[in-house]
Amino acid sequence: MTEISFTYLSGPDIAALEMTDEEILDAVEAGLLAQGRGETVIEPRMHLEPDPAFRGHFNVLRGYVAPLDLAGVKVVGDYVDNYKRGLPSEMALLNLFDPRTGMPVALLDATAITEMRTGAITALGAKYLARRDAKVLGHIGARGSSYWNVRLIARLFDLEEVRVHSRRPESREPFAARLAEELGRPVRAVETWEAALAGADIQVEASRLAAPEPLFETGWVAPGNLVIPYGTMSAVELSLTDVMDKVVVDDRGQMRAGRLGALRAHVDGGNVSEATVHAELCEIVAGARPGRETAGETILFWHRGLSLSDIALGAAMLRKAAERGLGQRLRYA
Repeated sequence: MTEISFTYLSGPDIAALEMTDEEILDAVEAGLLAQGRGETVIEPRMHLEPDPAFRGHFNVLRGYVAPLDLAGVKVVGDYVDNYKRGLPSEMALLNLFDPRTGMPVALLDATAITEMRTGAITALGAKYLARRDAKVLGHIGARGSSYWNVRLIARLFDLEEVRVHSRRPESREPFAARLAEELGRPVRAVETWEAALAGADIQVEASRLAAPEPLFETGWVAPGNLVIPYGTMSAVELSLTDVMDKVVVDDRGQMRAGRLGALRAHVDGGNVSEATVHAELCEIVAGARPGRETAGETILFWHRGLSLSDIALGAAMLRKAAERGLGQRLRYA
């Protein structure tokens, strides 16, 4: 039998790639474009909860991107209490395969990929759905993807102020200080959800709740705002969708499936359905559906995370790793 090997990119390898904001955004947007053109296959994520006492679960994401000639499966753990062990809340591996033969192509540490592509989807949602004159970002959460949310939105918008809140002061204070230094603009750590969100033009909810709790009040949403809730556990009120002119999702299949997600109660209760969803983000990127059409539109973008974004960003990293001579070739057979 012919010898089979695949590329392995470790966490240090991926850090050494020094992916730029533009490289991350371009790769993820290309994945959205392929999705919008019908050149992908995506299946709703699956969940595995080993034991409720562990306060965590695994997500399994699967997809195929024809223009990249790659299929992929990502397994990511999502554990609320990992910070107590000095671990990221989300740790992941991405497996890439030849879609014609099933041969393994690469295995990548996908912890940073997960954080980067999540931030890119949040920022690209803002690119197409927020007002171009948005000046204030209110952000809930200080986990890994939160950093990339703020960093990449700040890359696309001329923000005058960023407000961040998370449950633990020891988390939010250094988070705000790091972003302020790197972005060269004001980033304030605030003590309450209201202080972060009320009066903001772009409102992002990426909280880490152990159970659903309506902490994001609908009354804080002003006409013309963009609201992006994507926490695993719902933190919004049922009335949130009542004030929206448009609801956009990343994938209708994932909107229907599963028991987790920021709008799960809204779907289960009939407040949100395929009939009321304006579009998938990929349809807007591909020009099949309009994004924001007026300054006064109030829009909600709910994303659950696309395997296609993992594959697209992983492919971009593989190309850059080959150029820089990074990674290892591992014998498979």
